[in-house]
Amino acid sequence: MNREPHKKGDVLVDYEEKVFEDVKAEPGQKALVTFHTVAFEGSIGLVNLLQATRLQRKGFETSILLYGPGITLGVQRGFPRLGDEAFPGHLNFNNQLEKFMAEGGKVYACRFSTQALYGHGEAAFIEGIRMINPLDVLDCILLHKRDNAVIIDTWTV
Repeated sequence: MNREPHKKGDVLVDYEEKVFEDVKAEPGQKALVTFHTVAFEGSIGLVNLLQATRLQRKGFETSILLYGPGITLGVQRGFPRLGDEAFPGHLNFNNQLEKFMAEGGKVYACRFSTQALYGHGEAAFIEGIRMINPLDVLDCILLHKRDNAVIIDTWTV
């Protein structure tokens, strides 16, 4: 079959058709995105960081909760120095979290996971991330449930 090969700039799908209404938050609505996933182990960490930013931009008071291996998304990165991007995408997590916080989002990270599981200290984290007691992890989730928040749980198995 002789066909013209696709060229840069071609569109392969109808990306302009939107099936569902563009939902915006009602005043006071909240959202929580939890992360129990290892940085760079799959796409779910980055995808749901993008979802958290999108929820924030839709008007939801949005928080991110990093616990267990999820704390690895919040540590500072770089090579040879912190902030240096060793390869394209190397700082995706840092950049997304910084953008999210700059737009008003809150990020929490569990102190237990930080020290006991991954051997980091609080100084290892991106500025603006709020460290929390391990007992706060469940309460953060319960408070958001009580407030009928949108909750997206991010897990890698």
